[in-house]
Amino acid sequence: MRFVWRRIPPNGFNHELVWLAVSTAALVSGVVWLGLGLPTLRCPFLSVTGYPCLTCGATRCAIALLHGDLSLAWSWNPLALVALCGVALFDLYALIVLLARAPRLRMIDWTRAEKNAVRIGVIVLIAVNWIYLLAHRTQF
Repeated sequence: MRFVWRRIPPNGFNHELVWLAVSTAALVSGVVWLGLGLPTLRCPFLSVTGYPCLTCGATRCAIALLHGDLSLAWSWNPLALVALCGVALFDLYALIVLLARAPRLRMIDWTRAEKNAVRIGVIVLIAVNWIYLLAHRTQF
């Protein structure tokens, strides 16, 4: 795998613009939803089984993060906190390259072993996070 900086070709897909718009729309929608006092949704998996799903606590994690309480956000769902921080960093990067009209960072030439290592790593992270959620299910 190699990291390269490339300009977007004239017909190229602008990942930075699209994903910045999607994450901003999700943030604004969530803030408006909570600002209007609308009820938060209950997890159907938790309601049926009594066990937290893979993403249980992610909404409460996001709310705690927006209030600046990192330890509470971590306790609700560590993987969601890491993902939300990753989205925030990506949004900052996207905003900078869009405003500066700079070349975009791309990862190219992935080997089969690198792809498999990333897949296994993601599965392990999800499994470890779910074990954490199951061990702390009394908070749900």
